[in-house]
Amino acid sequence: MASILVYAELNEGKVATTSLELMAKARELGDVYAVALGSGAKAAAAVLGKHGAKAVHVNEDAAFDDYIAEPATEALASLHEKEKPDLILFGFTSDSREVAGRLAARLGSGLISNASDVVAKDGGFVAKVPYFGGAKVASMKANGKPAIVLIRPKSFEVSEKGGSAEIKQLDVVLADGSKRAHITERVVEASEKVKLEEARVVISGGRGMGGPQNFPLLEDLASALGGAVGASRAVVDAGWVPYSMQVGQTGKSVRPGVYIAVGISGAMQHTVGMKTSKVIIAINKDAEAPIMKMADLGVVGDALKIVPALTAAVKAKKNG
Repeated sequence: MASILVYAELNEGKVATTSLELMAKARELGDVYAVALGSGAKAAAAVLGKHGAKAVHVNEDAAFDDYIAEPATEALASLHEKEKPDLILFGFTSDSREVAGRLAARLGSGLISNASDVVAKDGGFVAKVPYFGGAKVASMKANGKPAIVLIRPKSFEVSEKGGSAEIKQLDVVLADGSKRAHITERVVEASEKVKLEEARVVISGGRGMGGPQNFPLLEDLASALGGAVGASRAVVDAGWVPYSMQVGQTGKSVRPGVYIAVGISGAMQHTVGMKTSKVIIAINKDAEAPIMKMADLGVVGDALKIVPALTAAVKAKKNG
């Protein structure tokens, strides 16, 4: 079977959700191994084992936490020389992109970025890459080994299917050249809100909301449902809400149980970031809006009247 290596990104010692999504896909492709670097790596191995890793290569050197990308690249290049994996999977995140690009250059290998899927074919791997705002999907074959593929977040659903992983110490000597760009400060943004990427319910607003002054209506509904508020690119570009709320091709990808699109037309740029939602509800004045064609439930009407009424109904149900 093919040997699949997953780069497990750690956030404060915990495995990033994006990496667990990769584990679910990797199990379909071959024998799964993972690499975890930095503080918490050994503890993370237990989680990765539950998600299908046969072995996890770990190194808890503080350099992986304090320096940017290059120490991880050094470790992965060393691991590649020993294990020769057929495929290395990375999440399409800012940190993993830094590492994957450097590793591809180091190994003289190609790299396929921003993929939504990867499949085994003819003894190699083919990645599915959306383009034209998600309207088209290209099949891109990795011609060499290892194949290096970056996968968009929320492309796969997290599921536990495994046991315990063997922990293997990854010994690597980090040269001074790998300790150049370093982190000088970490700032944690305090927030009581549910994270957009992890919310089970997402309510996103578009131009049909009329203006930034009406977005608190969506916040009220999200609060009642225990969800998070997102937005279309159009309203972000207009300055109504910050970029951190943008859902779509150039924003965040979400995969909630329920996605409520309020006043959003449904351009491909937006829908590529939310089309894997389990249930899609659209509220729009235009019954012919593209979003209505992909919605499980479409409500035609004035969002500024429907949303407050829906919020009141949810609160009444909870209090009842």
